[in-house]
Amino acid sequence: MKKKFEKLLIDFITENKENMYYLAFSYVKNAENALDIVQDTIQKALSSSETLKSEGSIKSWFYRILVNTSIDFLRKQKRIQIVDDKTLEFHSPTGGDVYPDIDLEKALEELPHPYRTVIVLRYFEDLKIDEIAEVMNENISTVKTRLYQGLRKLRIKMSDEILEEVK
Repeated sequence: MKKKFEKLLIDFITENKENMYYLAFSYVKNAENALDIVQDTIQKALSSSETLKSEGSIKSWFYRILVNTSIDFLRKQKRIQIVDDKTLEFHSPTGGDVYPDIDLEKALEELPHPYRTVIVLRYFEDLKIDEIAEVMNENISTVKTRLYQGLRKLRIKMSDEILEEVK
């Protein structure tokens, strides 16, 4: 039974490696650290594959490990983020941006972790509400509340930025 889950897990990792990287990067904002987090997550997942209960829960089980590993990394780093050249270039203002001060990524970063995690998992990783609840180890109603409150906070933040731009 363990071998079957290991094979499914390896297939899942292979098929979703870019999504894992992007999710880790959304937390740490550094390419090397994101790769380290993905590597740590894969190692943790493979070493604890016996805790996987069913095939259908691989995605939420793995993402829970990834989110927790990302948050643990941030705690260890005390939220000090070293920015590499590629990231700095990505965030630098360019002439092609029509709305230079409206930055969804920046607004997302300013949200508290529980709200940001729910929004990222729902809209960037396409997880369902029940999968997010499993990843975050929360009730479905808590996840829904955080999603709607987070979206409201995000909308208010983006509206404020637009108003500041108009002034």
